[in-house]
Amino acid sequence: MFATTESDSRHADLDRRTTADLLAAMNTEDQTVPLAVAAALPAIEHLVEAMVAALQAGKRVFYIGAGTSGRLGVVDASELPPTFGVPHELFTGLIAGGDGAIRKAVEFAEDDEAQAWQDLQAHGAQPGDVLIGIAASGRTPYVVGGLRQARAAGLLTGCVVCNTGSAVAAEAEFPVEVVVGPEFVTGSTRLKAGTAQKLVLNMISTVAMIRLGRVKGSRMVHMQLTNHKLIDRGTRMLQAELGIDSDQAAALLRQYGSVAAVLAARTA
Repeated sequence: MFATTESDSRHADLDRRTTADLLAAMNTEDQTVPLAVAAALPAIEHLVEAMVAALQAGKRVFYIGAGTSGRLGVVDASELPPTFGVPHELFTGLIAGGDGAIRKAVEFAEDDEAQAWQDLQAHGAQPGDVLIGIAASGRTPYVVGGLRQARAAGLLTGCVVCNTGSAVAAEAEFPVEVVVGPEFVTGSTRLKAGTAQKLVLNMISTVAMIRLGRVKGSRMVHMQLTNHKLIDRGTRMLQAELGIDSDQAAALLRQYGSVAAVLAARTA
């Protein structure tokens, strides 16, 4: 498989350029990423529809990946409970090498084809759950093996890769290929490929939460009130929705614990 993510950069002699020139060139490259994501929207839609159906049936979602890809999955999964008020176990991000690899790379962890399935079993993965493999190259053994074994065990499988015709995509029922081309620094897939993966994960999880009723209008009414900023945001939401003053809104928020709970009580 020819990996465009490993192709030579379109920008030569980076070490001889000025800061301004480097920044402008990187920005030019980054502007191509949303166009690559747009080309993959039909595939993303198919994955999201299948994932939403699984979630509506009471199933869970897992992300697996190595390095940057794994970290992106962990970040996306960890942000959903505070943002949308869902249980922490609904989305789980797993990274090759374990949680320690979030901060420090674990050598050769991504090369073990059997480890991802062991990690999934340790987290209680069941038939009908969703597994999304994240791999810029599309050939990471940890992800390939995890998808293969999960699919054989009856999980719904998808992936987000940045090359065409990859081994990872071949193991997924719902592959998403976002081809961003050569990186600014040759082979550094934490750049455009990482940005593309983040955009796709944003879409996948956010649209799923909207479809599951965790958003009203455009507001995060189920968000956890874990700091003063979020309490203030919730207060403003209630003011706008109910036409009440800030003191009344704050009192209701303290009483019921979330914007959604207040709205449910006031409209019951």
